[in-house]
Amino acid sequence: MEYTLEKLEVYELAGQFSDGIWQIVMGWDQFRKDTIGKQIVRSADSISANIAEGYGRFYYKESKQFYFYSRGSLQETKSWIGKCKRRNLIREDKCAELLGMAEVILIKLNAFIKFISKSSKYNPK
Repeated sequence: MEYTLEKLEVYELAGQFSDGIWQIVMGWDQFRKDTIGKQIVRSADSISANIAEGYGRFYYKESKQFYFYSRGSLQETKSWIGKCKRRNLIREDKCAELLGMAEVILIKLNAFIKFISKSSKYNPK
């Protein structure tokens, strides 16, 4: 079996998640984009970016550190989604959908981190 970043489910889900947030923010006015919009897009994009960076590292302990960064970015994004909800920038149903997606990503990311932790010889290349 060939192991590539693009075949990693958590990476694909994180990309879809951030693309969905991007689409929402693109519909906002300039003030909203400049304030909360840039922040939520950056944190959402950072989820898959850190997975990619970790996947490209040679040593599993170094890789794992980037997966932890990804998890932190996911938690940050959830915080921004909550702010968007409170400020009526995202509909309540869309907010629930995004938070549901975030939970799925978190579960899969935690499982991947656990797998990496058990794989002392892990090297994705």
